Amino acid sequence: MSLDSITKSVDEAVSGFFEPIASWLGEVVFYALPVGGTDLPLIVVWLVVAGLVFTGWFGFVQLRKFRLAVDVVRGKYDEEGSAGEVNHFQALTAAVSGTVGLGNIAGVAVAVSIGGAGATFWMILCGLLGMATKFVEVTLGVKYREVHADGTVSGGPMYYLPKGLADRFGARGKTFGKVLAVLASAMILFFGLFGGNLFQVNQSYAQLVSVTGGEEGLMGSSTGALFFGILVAALVGVVLLGGIRSIASVTSRLVPAMAGLYIAGCLVVILVNVTAVPAAIGEIVERAFNPQGVAGGVLGALIVGFKRAAFSNEAGLGSAPIAHSAVKTKHPASEGLVALLEPFIDTVVICTMTALTIVIANPASWAEARRDGSPVGVTITSDAFATVMPWFPYVLTVAVTLFAISTVLTWGYYGLKAWTYLFGRSRTSELTYKVIYTLFAVAGSLLTLQTLIDMADAVLFTLAVINIIGLYLLAPVVKRELDSFLEFVRARKAGESGDADEGQEPVKTTV
Repeated sequence: MSLDSITKSVDEAVSGFFEPIASWLGEVVFYALPVGGTDLPLIVVWLVVAGLVFTGWFGFVQLRKFRLAVDVVRGKYDEEGSAGEVNHFQALTAAVSGTVGLGNIAGVAVAVSIGGAGATFWMILCGLLGMATKFVEVTLGVKYREVHADGTVSGGPMYYLPKGLADRFGARGKTFGKVLAVLASAMILFFGLFGGNLFQVNQSYAQLVSVTGGEEGLMGSSTGALFFGILVAALVGVVLLGGIRSIASVTSRLVPAMAGLYIAGCLVVILVNVTAVPAAIGEIVERAFNPQGVAGGVLGALIVGFKRAAFSNEAGLGSAPIAHSAVKTKHPASEGLVALLEPFIDTVVICTMTALTIVIANPASWAEARRDGSPVGVTITSDAFATVMPWFPYVLTVAVTLFAISTVLTWGYYGLKAWTYLFGRSRTSELTYKVIYTLFAVAGSLLTLQTLIDMADAVLFTLAVINIIGLYLLAPVVKRELDSFLEFVRARKAGESGDADEGQEPVKTTV
């Protein structure tokens, strides 16, 4: 029996077994109400409302403290002797590498093919709201992290939910929090294996096959797939063994490089068509409020844009605090401010660049997708680049592969923290997880397992329900931490200028 027939049999067997479960879970988690001629997923409402609430609660912190966040990333407010494993910039790039990926390339194309150019406007707005949610969850992640005897750090919803709820509500809060923590760990682990690992490897391999001649080309054979999977697994395994320091060291170089490569490609298309830029921006704004050929009209475009942004930046899902918790800092809110840059980079910058490139280039495949009302992904993005650079699909393949590897690395770390919370931090336990994770990378090049990937998406967004309930309950803690950090910043600035006033009242946030 050939390798192809074996993998096909495995795919069919897994799909047959899990399809009913995945279908039911997907219907529950992504339950949608018909509104204005289109379907509105309630999970998107849940995420967007959280962004609105936290934006108001913290007085538009993502706008007022944006410059301060940049200063923190630059190390302006670092303190010697802070517990943690990585600096602010490394923590940010590690977390960004988990969100920036195929969704920014293919997912945005799907959004503008279904919701038209106007979906871009709503995508940007949702990304800006998500910055506030990310600020809240990451501040809690650092506040309630565990610093182990060997200097390593563990954090995330599995830590701040039980600890934070115990602080606020006593024994009952602690018990409730522990139940939520176990559920959160299981969900993160499941998504890490299938969505953050297997799917990323599978899709990057598919893109590689497409540019090397398809199934009849250089990489189209089972041997080629196996070789690709082993290569990725080896790279991931070596980095994963080094922990967050090793992952952050790689992502702090890889993320800026891959983002720069991709944005440079977008800018080339935009600059070649620079005279079309004003019209494209005008179309994005106009079609946000007056869409043409979009199911549900304005509401339809809004829903598509919000959905794309919510699924892209993961604000409120509880994943990013795991990476950010490893930062070297004495002030949890400092990293919360750093984290609010994450949706800005992921959604406001990279997703918007993709959308603008497509709108300006206006490839034939985009027009066809809008006419047919069919969701088309990476093909549209690739065709948009090809209008100016016919060879760019090869560069896009490199970008997709880099995006995928960085995502696999970061989700490998997320999964490790979930695994050790459930099964302990022994060397044997951690090694067992790392072996399993690298084997999944090999399987990703051979197997589709679409049913399990769909199920993983549903599981991850179930985590958002649990996590955001905790964020609402613990928001007062974040308020105190932000006040504390702003007082530290005021004191640092006063000390640098030599005019510190001991009697001056601490800076308070507007709520």
